[in-house]
Amino acid sequence: MTGPVALFSSSRRNGNTGRLMDRIAAMLEIEVVDLAVTRMSTYDYDHRNRDDDFEPLMRRLLAFDQWIIASPVYWYAVAPPMKVFLDRISDYLDLSDLKDDGRRLRGKLVYIVCTSILDEAPRPFVESLTDTFSYLGMRYGGIAHVNCQDGYDVAAHDLEAVKFSRLVRSHV
Repeated sequence: MTGPVALFSSSRRNGNTGRLMDRIAAMLEIEVVDLAVTRMSTYDYDHRNRDDDFEPLMRRLLAFDQWIIASPVYWYAVAPPMKVFLDRISDYLDLSDLKDDGRRLRGKLVYIVCTSILDEAPRPFVESLTDTFSYLGMRYGGIAHVNCQDGYDVAAHDLEAVKFSRLVRSHV
C-alpha cells in the first residue's frame, strides 16, 4: 500500500480532533485507526507485553508509506494512547526479531493532525513529534491544526481540512 493511514487518539472519538480527522479521512478515502480500541500496554524494558495488539498493529501500519498522527494537544503532548504507541516503537529498535521491521520506518512520510485552543499548534507539541520522526528516519510532511476553543465548526475549519488533504494527496 502506498497511500496514507491515520492513527487517532483522544479521550473523545467524536470530539474536535476526531471530527477534523474524519473530515480529512473522508476526503482522502483512508482508514482511521482508533488507538483507544486497541489493547496496548505501556513500554516495558523486559518486553513482557508482546501478546498485546501493538505488534499486529505495527505489521499493518508498516504496509503504508504515509502515516497521519492525529491527537488533540493535551498539556503540550499527545493523548495518552498515542504516547503509548510512540513509546512502543522502541520495541522495534530493541528486539532483535523486530529490528528489520523497525528499519522499514525509515523514509515513511508522516503528518500531524491536531486541535487545541490556540491559533497555532504549540511548538513543544510539534517538536516532540517531529524530533521523534527524525530520530526514526521518518520524513515530516506537514500539519493540520485548528483552534477549537469554541468547538469544531465545519464552516470555520473545513478550509484547513481541504488544504491538508491536498498536501497529503500531492505526496501520494
